[in-house]
Amino acid sequence: MTQPTDRPHVIKDAKGKRPQFYSQPGLDQTLSMIMVLAGEVCMLRDRMDAQERVARMHGINLAEGIDALKLDDEALQAREAYRQDFLDRLFYLARKEASEAAAQESDESYRATIADIAVN
Repeated sequence: MTQPTDRPHVIKDAKGKRPQFYSQPGLDQTLSMIMVLAGEVCMLRDRMDAQERVARMHGINLAEGIDALKLDDEALQAREAYRQDFLDRLFYLARKEASEAAAQESDESYRATIADIAVN
């Protein structure tokens, strides 16, 4: 099983224009985030089901054990590392689009935007 620390933290960006399915800004990005979350939920559900089945085969009441569990600092740090990796994947498209927009900004485009706002 791949652990969060085993994953390389290099995100390769696809080059070129991304297909856009919705005319409303942000909907494609939101759908992408929802799909990442849906994938995570399905994977978690499968793993939880497997754990419950294995525990039952060994006569273990998993719910009681989970309620009584006290995590040490190492476990808490591992959970936080996973959480950060997950959030990086979840917000990947938003960060990429922001980076692309920042790269296209120039003093000239800034002044044009200010002038356009001032006229309207």
